[in-house]
Amino acid sequence: MIKRFKNIILVGTSHVSKDSLVEVEKTILKEKPNIIAIELDKDRFQTIILNKRGKTSLKAIRTIGFKGYAFGIIGAWLEKKVSKITKSNPGAEMKKAIELAKKEKIPVALIDINIKSTLKGISKNITWREKFRFFKEFLKVAFIKKNQKGIDIRKVPSEDKIDELTIQLKKFYPSLYKILITDRDIHMSKGLYKISRTNDVVVAVIGAGHVKGIISLLKKEKWPTKKQTGKNSEQ
Repeated sequence: MIKRFKNIILVGTSHVSKDSLVEVEKTILKEKPNIIAIELDKDRFQTIILNKRGKTSLKAIRTIGFKGYAFGIIGAWLEKKVSKITKSNPGAEMKKAIELAKKEKIPVALIDINIKSTLKGISKNITWREKFRFFKEFLKVAFIKKNQKGIDIRKVPSEDKIDELTIQLKKFYPSLYKILITDRDIHMSKGLYKISRTNDVVVAVIGAGHVKGIISLLKKEKWPTKKQTGKNSEQ
């Protein structure tokens, strides 16, 4: 999924899709951006790009909160399980973007909220109802062997499917929706707005579920009335 707003090209990806890997590479080589924004923070950059996963201390678990820590462990396990089906490592498209940036000598901006802050927010705000529902859904998908509900997990979902899944997340997991989607959309949109003011062409590699929300937030920013210098600018 590729969307354009002003001088920003947003590449909406699935973190376990080979199609996303190809789309990221094609977009960066075609657009030749001045900077590449990535949906990563420093800690996840170390994990995905440098393959450095540090041991989590008891002190860190207390800081994050057990619920947030458990959520992170389950999420990573599910992502790894799905990646075996799609035959694409989690975050491969992010790694490809970083590798191309290094090769083409393009600066990189890490625009996501720190993962520890996100997990801490989950620990503090997730409700008992959400925890119970999440556990039930986890048991259903834990034994997944092939695609379900008409979703091809090897590809980036369509916009309609993303909207449908987003509505369900907001309805059944309002606390998680705010922490995982709304708060991160706000943080990443501010980062993109800042770097877009000093760079002609920005390519942003982000999860497909964030694209619509980020564009909506960017439209509320104070943009110059003068036409942007980026390619294919949207007014």
